[in-house]
Amino acid sequence: MSELPRTYAIRTLGCQMNVHDSERLAGLMQEAGYVPVAQVPHKAARATEAGDQGADVVILNTCSVRENASNRLFGNLGQLASVKRERPGMQIAVGGCLAQQMREGIVDRAPWVDAVLGTHNLDVLPALLERARHNHEAAVEIEESLKVFPSTLPTKRESAYAGWVSISVGCNNTCTFCIVPHLRGKERDRRPGDVLSEVEALVAQGAIEVTLLGQNVNSYGVGFGDRQAFSKLLRACGQIDGLERVRFTSPHPAAFTDDVIEAMAETPNVMPSLHMPMQSGSDRILRAMRRSYRSKKFLGIIDRVRELIPDAAITTDIIVGFPGETEEDFQATLDVVEKSRFSDAFTFIYSPRPGTPAADMDEQVPADVVKERYNRLLALQKRIAEEENVARVGREVEVLVSSGEGRKDAQTHRVSGRGADNRLVHVALPEGLSESERPRPGDMVRAVVTHGAPHHLVADSALDGGPFEIRRTRAGDAWAARERRAAELQAEAEGKVPVSIGMPKLRVGV
Repeated sequence: MSELPRTYAIRTLGCQMNVHDSERLAGLMQEAGYVPVAQVPHKAARATEAGDQGADVVILNTCSVRENASNRLFGNLGQLASVKRERPGMQIAVGGCLAQQMREGIVDRAPWVDAVLGTHNLDVLPALLERARHNHEAAVEIEESLKVFPSTLPTKRESAYAGWVSISVGCNNTCTFCIVPHLRGKERDRRPGDVLSEVEALVAQGAIEVTLLGQNVNSYGVGFGDRQAFSKLLRACGQIDGLERVRFTSPHPAAFTDDVIEAMAETPNVMPSLHMPMQSGSDRILRAMRRSYRSKKFLGIIDRVRELIPDAAITTDIIVGFPGETEEDFQATLDVVEKSRFSDAFTFIYSPRPGTPAADMDEQVPADVVKERYNRLLALQKRIAEEENVARVGREVEVLVSSGEGRKDAQTHRVSGRGADNRLVHVALPEGLSESERPRPGDMVRAVVTHGAPHHLVADSALDGGPFEIRRTRAGDAWAARERRAAELQAEAEGKVPVSIGMPKLRVGV
């Protein structure tokens, strides 16, 4: 058997921006000749519980938003150290926000790490790995500002049917709890034509859903002097043939304007879902957070969205226990949650991030008080989400089937995916459906909701002969083509590809 190719595995720790960056890192690795370890069974078979997946190169793409991010990273690195000792030639790389923050400190604490790179220079990863291998010492390279715009780098998309498209990087806000602007830098916008070209390229490859990504999408265009650039971008996406679903994340309430709401309402392929980070319902705490809006403005946005888009599902972020938060402040948050009727909320216990103003504030809230408030918030949001989902029983829903959404799909014989409003839906298939007739990831299924739970909907109408429809899509075709290609690459790696014995070809003019 010929020598097996060098393989890689990427573990993404953190937010959607990190997921997008990991796709770029994967593209760079493949361009440099590395192969995803899943495509080389002989190497994948040696995977351990350390999360190495059996790869020759393990890349940890880190986040620094949570307080325990550092502990999590070094816990993972500690597990990988023992694997590396038993696997000659194995390399470990660390990238992302925590790498940008800690720099050489990562190698000081984990000297078995081979490469460290920051958020501004993703493109150097293959070169750093080669340098470390040649010099037999760690290679660390951190840039202070953006070196190469990530969207110009090669990309290995995780999904064949949906994709992220970055419209900007960095952030100009100064929230006192957030380290992101320090690690990602000031906001830099891409030109609209470049964004639309990438969206069109994704659609040409089979994708039918695109999510526009930025730290603050509403301030898009300020860099080139057009304050309505984001709403124009949404409307332009509505003109792209074959693009069925457009989403975006994340907006900022202070910059969220009516022209964006109108573009959402009037552009058919912009989905009725909105993530609107609230953080707190207390005006006093919002001021301390340096969030340049107040609860009245936030609730006004929610009202205007629901006026023009009645079925919109709105999600949010909430921090509990920010320094100085009183019971009165927390009750203000509960009041806004009750009025807003969020379909879901990403709730966080405040954790001080070194280098942020909030970390040095007095009046840190005792942990037991924060925990009790956090549990109250979870209970309230769970009740609201369940009430909102139960209210959808009897409604028809169209679901974009995805891979990996439903953990029990094999047992329940359901498929899972997201409705237009981004709610997770588990859909039963009619009895007797053959394997070839089943919907593929990327296909659409239409059914009627039969049950609402706090975090998902169930649409089992097919089981008793009720409404059910499968729509095969280009995205499903693209997923199937990718699966076939992965099988071919795996067979090639195992030496099972038939060898050609045709006539030799003579190259002329060399």
